[in-house]
Amino acid sequence: MINKLLGTASVALLMCSAGGAAQAQVKLGHLADYSGPTSDVGTPFGQGVADAFAYVNKNGGIGGKPVDVDTNDYGYQVPRAIALYKKWSSPDGKVAAILGWGTADTEALKKFVAEDKIPDMSASYAAALSDPTGAGGKTEAAPYNIFYGPTYSDALRAELTWAAEDWKAKGKPGKPKFVHMGANHPYPNAPKAAGAALAAELGFEVLEPIVFALTPGDYSAQCLTLKSSGANYAYLGNTAGSNISVLNACKAAGVDVQFLGNVWGMDENAAKAAGAAANGVVFPLRTAVAWGGNAPGMKTMMDISKMSDAAGTAYRPVHYVAGVCTALYMKEAVEWAAKNGGATGENVLKGFYQKKDWVPAGMEGVCVPSTWTDKDHRGTMKVDLYRMNVSGATDAPVGDLVKNGTIKMEKVKTVELPRKAEWLGW
Repeated sequence: MINKLLGTASVALLMCSAGGAAQAQVKLGHLADYSGPTSDVGTPFGQGVADAFAYVNKNGGIGGKPVDVDTNDYGYQVPRAIALYKKWSSPDGKVAAILGWGTADTEALKKFVAEDKIPDMSASYAAALSDPTGAGGKTEAAPYNIFYGPTYSDALRAELTWAAEDWKAKGKPGKPKFVHMGANHPYPNAPKAAGAALAAELGFEVLEPIVFALTPGDYSAQCLTLKSSGANYAYLGNTAGSNISVLNACKAAGVDVQFLGNVWGMDENAAKAAGAAANGVVFPLRTAVAWGGNAPGMKTMMDISKMSDAAGTAYRPVHYVAGVCTALYMKEAVEWAAKNGGATGENVLKGFYQKKDWVPAGMEGVCVPSTWTDKDHRGTMKVDLYRMNVSGATDAPVGDLVKNGTIKMEKVKTVELPRKAEWLGW
């Protein structure tokens, strides 16, 4: 769909282009997971990115020309991501920037994008991608990696901060027990050490991690292990698809634990699929509001959604909204570059440094204000935590379940973390 839109727009604009030294058409690479183990959340996020750029092109593109977005479903496979990168960094296929996806592939490309000076705005929020200079000493420099939202580590730190307060508020005796759960994979492992360190500092007993795969399956054994461990708070490091399996298995096993989801670990679709088992999960939200929320920018969001849903009736989960925000930050960075020496990778990176507490035009009240500097790529230290409430049967469409209140996301706390130097890159 996006390629058709881009193709039509390209022909129209090229046919009526005026003479003179016009700005060259901008090319972007877009890595999406529509078929792999994270496709449950990759599909709505990728659609948000695609719709945002279709909307940009419908409204004049950048420099009067449509943006050429090369979208590829790489199935969450690192070798395929590397092969695509070779194309995007070649003289013939050179892109100004990349809209990336997973942690394993983004970390694999970290050195390459730095050498080739191609910004990679990924959907991985691994803290190892947040230190542009390496001065933090926790990771190698990642000068050309950027992302929208708190790092996985900072989101978990916020959840642990809330959990410590929750434990005290409930007047429970002794030390609360915390356990990390997820696949033995770079993405769920990204915040593991940082989370364990802060948990210990806050007075938690940190238990041995429990491993479960990134794909849905029977996780009864893991739930029995969780039950026997006596854990009070359990972090789910995987995407919603496999987390749903864990939530259902643990409910069946009678596990009494407060689940903490990572940013990809819970959404409206997961709440529908898991039903009552999803009730009570606490998770971070990257945007200031969810779909249909009361914000000036929601009108623009609805218009963007119509790029792939002309009727305007689709309900868009939290990942779609975050995908749109991500794409529009990229659009404005590229736009700045085009006006300030051309849309080269170096200039696009500089474009991300031009504003403080930045919200893309038209997205007021939807995208969380973000600030990136050449010393610190942690765009925000503010983490909004929500609790998923499921109050009945979930066999209706998601939009109806949200509308009638069966599925409801309740804000529980905003945690403003300190921008500690020792947390940079970790």
